[in-house]
Amino acid sequence: MSDINARVRFTSTTPGDLKCKRTFTRRDFLQASGIAALGLGGAVLLSGCGPAAEGTSDGSESAENASGNAMLGDGSVLRVGMEAAYAPYNWQVSEESEYTIPIENVSGAYADGYDVQIAKRIADAFGVEPVAVKLSFDGLVDALVNGQIDIICAGMSTTPERAETIDFSDSYLDDDIVVITKQDSQYASATTLEDLSGASVLGQQATMYDEVIEQIPDVNHMTPAETVPLVVERLESGACDAITFSKMSAPRLLDTYPDFVVLDLTDGFEGSQMPDNAGVAKGQDAALAVVNEAIAAIPDDERQELWTACMERQPE
Repeated sequence: MSDINARVRFTSTTPGDLKCKRTFTRRDFLQASGIAALGLGGAVLLSGCGPAAEGTSDGSESAENASGNAMLGDGSVLRVGMEAAYAPYNWQVSEESEYTIPIENVSGAYADGYDVQIAKRIADAFGVEPVAVKLSFDGLVDALVNGQIDIICAGMSTTPERAETIDFSDSYLDDDIVVITKQDSQYASATTLEDLSGASVLGQQATMYDEVIEQIPDVNHMTPAETVPLVVERLESGACDAITFSKMSAPRLLDTYPDFVVLDLTDGFEGSQMPDNAGVAKGQDAALAVVNEAIAAIPDDERQELWTACMERQPE
């Protein structure tokens, strides 16, 4: 779905999520596909565990301990932190495919999504195998700092607060935040944030999706929901008037919920652009450079293809 905390995650009307902004063999699919309609310039951040060699796309060379920390993971496995509940960025499935990686802490489960495809590319650059670690979004940074995971690929965006604790890669997907309501809502004709005054608006906790709601004058800023599916469920049930959401993921959401509508606001939120960045632990400069090189090696058209494929493959 980006990263809506500083992961500001929203779905863009361009398939390309968000959202999500990934493979046949790990290398083949990634080379054959691309991600979302977005100007992505990116790289992903890896959080490091083991010692490492100079960053190189050659697995055997990068697995050597050169002198710095050019390796993420233990030399054989890269633990990738994500929610596995934020399609099309990342989601959980029960069957393995060429697109998936195992979820280490959920027996018999696998992760798919745009973040997963990017994580595979990054793992390839280090010559290791990626596995997902399923965690709550607001627990990812602490998990990285504590060494529970090696890198974050979870629709997360860099923010000044987060950057004080971890480092971020270049963007590998660029999203924005939109407001969605129901077609029969009194707010369905809103064209400015001012028009949403008095509305009960909901976003996801610990994300930019929640933070930007304060920009709506006289808004009823509801207690944020823990996950994106819960955000959507509350709009569908009538528990709120509107939600903040990923612009890139919105088209698929509207396919699933035809009574939803994306508001065409002439002003919109300030600072709502949401790059998708990878997160790595501080002090992993050499490894971060390898991550950025891996992301930069993915042409825009391949990113678009990856994103589009994830949009089409994501669960309903």
